[in-house]
Formats: sequence, structure tokens, C-alpha cells
Amino acid sequence: MPPAVDLLVKDAELLVVDGEREIPGGWVAVTDGRVAAVGGPGAEPEARSTVSAAGRIVTPGLINTHHHIYQNLTRSYAPAVNGSLFDWLTTLYPLWAALDEEAVHVSAYVGMAELLMGGCTTSSDHLYVHPRPHLVDAEIRAARDIGFRFHATRGSMTRSVEDGGLPPRSVTQTEDEVLADSERLIKAHHDPRPGALVRVALAPCSPFSVTKELMTATAELAERYDVRLHTHLAEDRDEDTYCLETYGCRPVEYFEDTGWLSDRSWVAHCIHPNDAELRRLAAAGVGVAHCPSSNMLIGGGTARVKEMRELGLPVGIGCDGSASTDHASLWMETRGALLLGRYRGGPGAMTARDALDIATRGSAQCLGRADELGHLRPGACADLVVWDLHEVALAGALSDPVEAWLRCGPARAWTTVVGGRVLVDRGEPVLPGLRDALREHGRIARSMQRLT
Repeated sequence: MPPAVDLLVKDAELLVVDGEREIPGGWVAVTDGRVAAVGGPGAEPEARSTVSAAGRIVTPGLINTHHHIYQNLTRSYAPAVNGSLFDWLTTLYPLWAALDEEAVHVSAYVGMAELLMGGCTTSSDHLYVHPRPHLVDAEIRAARDIGFRFHATRGSMTRSVEDGGLPPRSVTQTEDEVLADSERLIKAHHDPRPGALVRVALAPCSPFSVTKELMTATAELAERYDVRLHTHLAEDRDEDTYCLETYGCRPVEYFEDTGWLSDRSWVAHCIHPNDAELRRLAAAGVGVAHCPSSNMLIGGGTARVKEMRELGLPVGIGCDGSASTDHASLWMETRGALLLGRYRGGPGAMTARDALDIATRGSAQCLGRADELGHLRPGACADLVVWDLHEVALAGALSDPVEAWLRCGPARAWTTVVGGRVLVDRGEPVLPGLRDALREHGRIARSMQRLT
């Protein structure tokens, strides 16, 4: 008799292995943090621990390709919610100048708990406000405390208001400071090994917040250490105007001029490239983090996801900042992608399976981990979700469990597994430090928003 596996998730109404294979009544066997096998009824292996998925759908864990977790400290901040992107930023930058290690650690702990509850098993985070040192270290510490799979992207801003940018000088750094700390973080925390829980990428914030020299030097540093690159690109029409006035070219041309046009890069939003620019991005293998809710709430347009995918661009899902989207549910973002795709392109432009594929395999491509994340084939990292929809919401949804999962709802994770570890059980995070983190989060948020 073969040895018992570590964990068996069994009796699923439907197991979605990847975009090609689904197993009614399926099961997933996990050993040493990896998927050991998948199968159908009657062939389950012996297991040391089991999770029942009876009556529920099981999918690969959703992957978040763009976020600003610290912003949950200023979530739904009233003076900023109805402005343009630039108005929103200039209102909030002075508040974020209060960030310190404690604030970042607590916000990351709470934010990762929220991501897990929304079915997210891997997240990147773009921390670009650095009023004090070692803030990225603090969020990496939170990820390790939890056992969450985390891609920290070391953001940066060097162009303050005095230099023709948007942020105040209190949240910017010099180019030398940014490059030195970027190199330090890679050496201290980046794990290039298969199955890594923590990786580091480099992420100057945007064309209007850093210099061209820093963009170029960051691309060279990423090449030297073989890490990925991330930034905002073509998010707003004001960005087009800024790049034309400052650099004499449009954002995508500037992106190419600085050495970023490669399959090492993935970008957030990418709403306003023209047809020729989309083809250039696709030919280079640049990935796109599609952020449906944030784009709709700010009202600056939405990405042409159908055309991007047809051109071959890797497209993933991002929930974006907690102060613009105001939640961190990847299920909601995946549903938003379904709705926006159909709104833009008609009923045939997007299905629930398309949206799930974007949130799993597409996102994994953006992070450079398509071999081991975003699917449940044997050998993949054992990152999966058992989804819960109330029986009232599912009443009458009998013909297609995947469409029902995204069209009906709301859905949340009943069980979330990362690397074979159960981190959400029966809908609740299995995080012993969460209660204390929430109490401290409330205290820090009230202080930051000047409510105490």
C-alpha cells in the first residue's frame, strides 16, 4: 500500500484542475506542499488529514498581480473618494507619510487575511511610499508569520512636487537610496528556488513619480539579479500628457526607451495604449495586471482584455489599492473582469472560465511562475480554494458549476490552502495573531486619518 499523503481535499462537486481539465466529484492529494495527484470518485488515496469539499467547487488559488496593501489604513477615505486619479493621490500622499514599520506590518497582516478569505493564495504588493526605512521588510515579515505566498515589489518615488512630480518630498527618496535598498532587499529576501514563498521584484511607481535615469538603472539591476519588474503604465490620460510634455513621447515608447520592454516586466492597468503599442507590448511578452474595480471606481477607463489576450499578452487580475478598490477580494475582481469583458465586447467576449483562467494561469504568467502556480496539475504548488456559496444563492443553478460560482454569489473561501497548509477553515482565517492585528490596525488607521 502506498504511503498516506499529507492532505486530501475530496468529494468536490467539481474540481477545476486548470483551463483544460475539470473533474466532477474530484479530489486533490497533497504531499510536501505540492500536488501529488488528482482524480475522480473511487480512487482516493489514504491521507493523514482530509478536507471535505462536498457540494462545493474547488479551484486553483487565485493570484493577485497588483496591490497596495498599506492603503487599507485609509480605506474609503471620504475626502478622496470622488476625485480623479491625480486628485486622489495628492489628497492621500500626506497621510501615507506617517507610515512606519509597525503600520506596514499590521496592515499587511490584516490585508493578507482578507486576501485569503477572498480565495487568494499568492499576492504581489507594490509598496512605493517610503517615508521611513525597512517598510518592505515589515510586510515580508507579515507574510512569513502567516505562511502566505508573497511577491514583494520594491516600489519607489524620486520625483517630488518640487521636481515636477505629484508626491510630497516626505514620501520620496533619492535614486541612490532606492537602488541601494533594492539591491539589499533582493539579497536579503528574494528566493529564486521552485516553490518559494517570498520573492522580490523592482517597481518604480510610475512615469510621473520617478526619473528616466532611475527607470533605466532599475531595469539594469533587475537583469543583473534576474528578478522581475513592475510599474504602473498607461493608467490615465493625464499620463499621456505628462509623458509627452516631459519626455517627448507616449508612455509605451518611454517604457521601451528605459529598457523595460521585455518578458521580465508586468504592468498595472494598461488602459490607454493604442493598437500599435499593444502589439509592441505583446511581442515583447509584457504582462498586464487588470484591475476592474479600481478602474471603474476612479472612472479612468478599463483595459482591453479580450484584445490583449488575443494578441498573446499575459493578463492577470489585480485588486489594486485598498484605498481605491476598498476591498481585497479576488473573487470580486474576477467577477468584475467577467462583467467588464462582456460589457466591452458582448456576451461572447468573456465567460466565467475565461475570467477564472485570467485570475489563475494568467496571473501566474505575469509573476513568471506559470510552471507551478495557477493550476492543480501534479507537481504544482498545493495552493487551492474550496469555495462556499449559500444554498439560497445557488438555488436553481444546476447546469454549470463554474458559471454558477462566478455569476451567483457572493462567494468566499470555505477553505484556503497555501503550500499544503490550511489558512482558512470553514470561512475563517486560521491566524492566531489576527485579533491583535485588527486592534492595532484600528488604532493606527484612526491616527493616520487624524480622527484621534
